[in-house]
Amino acid sequence: MRRTDPEGQGPVRDTPARGHGPVRYGPPLPDDGLPVLPELASALATAAVRGGEEPVGGGPALLDAALGHWERRGLPAASGLVTAGPGAPALLLALTAALGGDVLVPRPCAAWWAPYARLLGRPVFHVATPAESGGVPDPYALLETVRRVRDEGGEPRLLVLSVADDPTATVAPPELLHATVEAAAAEGLHLVSDETWRDTRHAPHATVPLSPAEMLPDRVTVVTDLAGALLPAGWPAAVARFPAGGTGTDLHARVLDVLTALGARLAGPVAVAAAYALGEPEPVTARREAVVRLHARVAAALHGAVVDGGGVARPPQAGRHLYADLEPLRVGLGVRGVGDAQELEDFLTARLGMPVPGGHRFGDDLQALRVRFATGPLLGGTDAERLECLMSPAPLELPHVQRALMSLRSVLDDLRDDAQRWEPPR
Repeated sequence: MRRTDPEGQGPVRDTPARGHGPVRYGPPLPDDGLPVLPELASALATAAVRGGEEPVGGGPALLDAALGHWERRGLPAASGLVTAGPGAPALLLALTAALGGDVLVPRPCAAWWAPYARLLGRPVFHVATPAESGGVPDPYALLETVRRVRDEGGEPRLLVLSVADDPTATVAPPELLHATVEAAAAEGLHLVSDETWRDTRHAPHATVPLSPAEMLPDRVTVVTDLAGALLPAGWPAAVARFPAGGTGTDLHARVLDVLTALGARLAGPVAVAAAYALGEPEPVTARREAVVRLHARVAAALHGAVVDGGGVARPPQAGRHLYADLEPLRVGLGVRGVGDAQELEDFLTARLGMPVPGGHRFGDDLQALRVRFATGPLLGGTDAERLECLMSPAPLELPHVQRALMSLRSVLDDLRDDAQRWEPPR
């Protein structure tokens, strides 16, 4: 039987000047925009004299630190069921290769999830998410998608999800997560839980975060990219926690085989810095908490600017980004030749002077006028300005932050005014 287009949409267009295709280009994780923590820089510099290779999967010090990290989060693991790699993409590629079968992801999803399956020749099927949050598929939509894929001769095996989500900056409610995990278990799927943004929740004490690994301990692999909350984005490092039992042991071995074939090792100095960060000493936790507070404030102001300007966006709950739907401004955008997400990306990136990737980068509909804004670029153009934001009790009152927000408000106000001017009378 002929397979349907797994993306559910046509090919993604890109700007000729950049020359990027849908696999080769995905916007990076939103970084914190801040200078490296001095203690982290010191850990890296001290280890820079080491010339030996880090073992594939990480050395004992790094893996012990990862075990402690998960133990403190209520996810204990055996020493033989953790591994590390040079960033979460390498680990997801290895997991996808080891598990085989078709891949299911939410719509929208992190930009780096689908390309690695495509590189392996695996179909990727996007599953709708509920209105209140992203990152976790609607359980009924998941069951229907699995049924449809199997009816068409497919073999769905892997579901990738995220409780604290990029791109939507939302946190899935526990009841939704329970229902989706139960649906996935009933269909025999293996889950990869991307918990990169778990420790960047804007209200960390409001609720106790749940991991799918707590609900389905024998079929969930947890992946955490340390660029989310612990390391600079330019120091690629990530850790994975495998399920207990024979399934996890076998999967761990196969993943190490793939990482070995790829030569996917962490740089030695980065491994030392990652182990230090995963140990969560006071300088690291203090910086993380300060960064979360700062970006939560800026994200809330960004949300207010989008909503006041006529856009639609869920209130941000985690991370350093905001996912906005500018469909209400379609008329004003159309006057400027903007009719889809690629054109919206080009327009806003040029007008705001910062990357504003369109929703199609995250598997969303190309025709939908959705974009992801990042908060890091709003903190200023120099290290001094960004550090001033971090240290200030009122970062939103700093002139350079106000200018950045005013620039966005001005663009959206112009679009809203044009939308009202050109809207046909009723």
